[in-house]
Amino acid sequence: MTATGADREAAGPTTRGYWWWERRRSVALDVGLALFSALECALEGVEFAGDTGLPVPLGVLFGLLAGAVLLARRRWPIAVVLVSVATTPAEMGFLMGLVGLYTLAASDVPRRITVVLMSMSLVGTFIVTYVRLRQGVSASADFGPGDWYVPMLSLFMALGLTAPPMLFGLYIGARRRLMESLRERADSLERELSLLADRAEERAEWARTEERTRIAREMHDVVAHRVSLMVVHAAALQAVAPKDPAKAVRNAALVGDMGRQALTELREMLGVLRTGEPMVARVTKVPLASVGRVAAVEDGPRLHELETLVGESRAAGMTVELSVEGRTRPYAPEVEQTAYRVVQEALTNVHKHAAGAKTWVRLAHRGAEVAMQVENGPSDSATADAGLPSGGNGLVGMRERVLGLGGVFVSGPTDAGGFRVSAVLPDADGPEVSPSPSGV
Repeated sequence: MTATGADREAAGPTTRGYWWWERRRSVALDVGLALFSALECALEGVEFAGDTGLPVPLGVLFGLLAGAVLLARRRWPIAVVLVSVATTPAEMGFLMGLVGLYTLAASDVPRRITVVLMSMSLVGTFIVTYVRLRQGVSASADFGPGDWYVPMLSLFMALGLTAPPMLFGLYIGARRRLMESLRERADSLERELSLLADRAEERAEWARTEERTRIAREMHDVVAHRVSLMVVHAAALQAVAPKDPAKAVRNAALVGDMGRQALTELREMLGVLRTGEPMVARVTKVPLASVGRVAAVEDGPRLHELETLVGESRAAGMTVELSVEGRTRPYAPEVEQTAYRVVQEALTNVHKHAAGAKTWVRLAHRGAEVAMQVENGPSDSATADAGLPSGGNGLVGMRERVLGLGGVFVSGPTDAGGFRVSAVLPDADGPEVSPSPSGV
């Protein structure tokens, strides 16, 4: 059983685990104490040999062996105290008894064993002191104290030799355990702080990724829709310019207006990126728990602007019908903007992939949700394809927006040869219901 006291505190280089010592200073201390204890017991062994009639060399050898036991005080403190108690009648091992009791009290030995060994040392010291004092008082004819003198002095001597090292050892042991507990708590806190730092870094990286994705979606929606309409109008301008100059002038003006609108929206986004302000004043605060939800720009598009959006597609030559069902009411900014972007991107896809197709835009206001559907018929073969490129990100972006708000998104071809895009968005302010993906 290992004893651990104040000597375990950091001081000096280690001995690479040499036996039971952890530091060279501990080795030097224990060797020095053992030498002093062995020398003390050897000198006391001379008197012990004279009292018992043993040869002096045998008494000296006995004292040397008994005192050298102190070398193992850290490894076997119980054995050291037992040897000290056993040599008490021989009146040797004074230093060994003090150091042994201190080491025992400062060690991790169970307290009941410590109390038993301390009691044995106390009783042994009391008995030996009592016998010696009684012999001294009896041998002195001139000195005649009362009956209380010998027992009281013996008790003081026994307590003086056992209580101080025990109390000091208990204090050092408690202090050591407190320091170890504080070190463990410090290590635990350091690990927790490291974990928190890692999580903070992950959240920051997620926020950066989410912001990049959001900006990419916004720029895709703005550029794809405006530029698609510009290309369609430019193709129409090229076709009608020789036949109808007045219509060509109108188409050119529309191209210019759409180009200016696209540049204005791009300047706003690029201005935010250049100043390094991630739309703090314009973006609604999103709680950390709502990871994946779409941030909303306060001055972004709204559902009441769908008529203007549909009108732009009509001006580009598309046949579009807009129908609104239910009572119109305001929604959360992110809901309205997502609904607007879904319709916008669906119309852009019709321009790209189904030139001349008739298109139906349906919007339905329900109790706790808003639903939108954009469906187009088959492409008109008589209408020339504008040759618009496609990056394949339109449907992906729409799905991300809708699912980010907890909605439902469905897209796919129709039996008539066209294509349908449907989305249902829950109203954050209304009662929760299960949205249905089956149309509007």
